Parts: sequence; structure tokens; C-alpha cells
Amino acid sequence: MSESAVAVTLDEDANHANTGRRAVKAVIPAAGLATRFLPATKAVPKELLPVVDRPVLQYIVEEAAAAGISDVLLITGRGKTSMVDHFDRQPYLESRLEEKGDTERLAAVRRPSELAEIYTCRQGEPLGLGHAVSYAESHVGGESFAVLLGDEFMDETAPLLPAMLDLQAKTGGIVLAFIEVKPEETKRYGIASVEPAEAGLVEGAEVVKVTGLVEKPKADQAPSNLAVVGRYVLPGKIFDAIRRTKPGSGNEIQLTDAMGLLLDEGVPAHGIIYRGLRYDTGMPLGYLQAVVQLACQRDDLGPEFRQWLGEFVGGFGGRSG
Repeated sequence: MSESAVAVTLDEDANHANTGRRAVKAVIPAAGLATRFLPATKAVPKELLPVVDRPVLQYIVEEAAAAGISDVLLITGRGKTSMVDHFDRQPYLESRLEEKGDTERLAAVRRPSELAEIYTCRQGEPLGLGHAVSYAESHVGGESFAVLLGDEFMDETAPLLPAMLDLQAKTGGIVLAFIEVKPEETKRYGIASVEPAEAGLVEGAEVVKVTGLVEKPKADQAPSNLAVVGRYVLPGKIFDAIRRTKPGSGNEIQLTDAMGLLLDEGVPAHGIIYRGLRYDTGMPLGYLQAVVQLACQRDDLGPEFRQWLGEFVGGFGGRSG
């Protein structure tokens, strides 16, 4: 066998090193400053803002746990230790609720500590998503892992993460989550160029093969309308790619650029087009919409809240000026 043939074989073996092993760890980057929510986030992490009666971060960890992930690493920053506290036990509070016989609230208070093993490390300075993910290397080792951004979560009745984990276990490469966006919205996202994927990779999922990634292109430069959203399943070799990635948009280390580097080197990449309901709490409008939508769905709050909301909107619409 020639030297070039040996090199190709080694590359293919490396690309599929983790094939067949489903990722069991998740990383949640949550070190950002959340300036859009100031002054509320001056002392309270954005990830702990309540959506009805659960913080955003709990919805995300619940999503990971429901997909079979039992190990979660939070990448935090200064003033965000309360995120870890939320997933710890509160013996005094629990004992008081137990004494009162308030079993419903007692179960709700205990639930965060029962979802997964929660670990944490601190990112000294937020220098981009790629930079944040690089802090997870010693925790996940060379294994594949999921990345869940800390300001969005998916409808629990239409999960996305299980299909992403299954797809990554089959391909051993990069798996992304896509939504379709309007042309004027491409400048807010990483946009993918794609082609049809092999049929039957994951039952019930709309899978495409990724051929390229562009960070926040203008509408006339976007290769498609498929935008990368905050769910990724990545191979362990992403960390070496991040080390080789130069600062890009915003003078930050972009995860999109590191994934593009692996794409150029032959690492397979696929995406699943998500058509379920996605709650994006990263901006005030999306956060308010998530609160209203989830409140309306609640059995205990929904009927009365929907009635009030209809009356309020009707009355507001009739006002002048």
C-alpha cells in the first residue's frame, strides 16, 4: 500500500473514530454578559430568568436529560455561581415544605438536582462560542458531545436532540440543527450550504448533508435559508480545530469557523431541519413570547390566563394613540 493510501485510510479511521457511540455528555456555554436584558441581568444570570416558574436553564437541562444525557458541564463566568446553586439540594427549604405537606412544591424543588450530574468551569473572558466550547476539552476528552446554547430550548413534545445524537453516532462527524429563516434574517445566523443526504440515516428526521458554513451572510450572499441554531453534536477533534481557528466575526473565536475547518479536512457534517416549536429567549421579545406561550399551555394557569390575555389584547387594540 502506498504512503498516500495509508494516509487516506488513517484519515477515514479518524473521521469515524466515534461512530456507533452515542454522546452522553452535554456542554452549555453560559458565560455571556446578557446586555440585552440589563439591568435585570446585572446580578441575575440571564439563564435563570423565569419562564413562568422554571428558569430557562432548567428547561435546557431537562431537554438534555430527556435525550439520555446524564452529564452536563456549564461554562460560566463571573457572578454566575447561582446557576450551579439552582441544581443543588436545598435541605432547609425541602424540610420546611415537607413539614407543611407540600409534596408538589417539594418535588419541584428537588427535580433540578435529579436531572443530571452538573459540573462547571469558568471562562475568564467571553471571547466567542468557539472559545467557550474549548473549555470543555478536559471534561469530555476525545468523545463526542452535545452543545446546547443557554438561551433557547425546544418544545418537549417535539424533541430534536435524540435524533441529533443518533445521527452523530452513525456518522461520527458534526451534526447541526437547522431552521428555515427569511432572507432578511440570514445576517443573524450561521448559514449552511447543503445537498441531499443518504436516505434513512435517522427515521423521521429531515436530514441534509452540509457542504459549507458561512457566518452571518447578507441575504444576497447566503448559500441557503437554513440557519444554524443552538444545538450541536460534535466530535472530540473539534478542540484541535478550535486551537487552529483565528479570531473571526467580532474578533472572537467562532465555532462556525472551527467546524468549517473540519469540513474542509473531510469530516462529515449533517444537519436536521427542525420544524417544531423553538423558544428563543436570547432577546426580550422572544423571552416574553416564550413566557406567554408556555403559560397558555399550562393546565393550572392556561384557561384563566388565556381568557385574561384575550380580554387584555382586545381592550388594548381598541385604545387610541
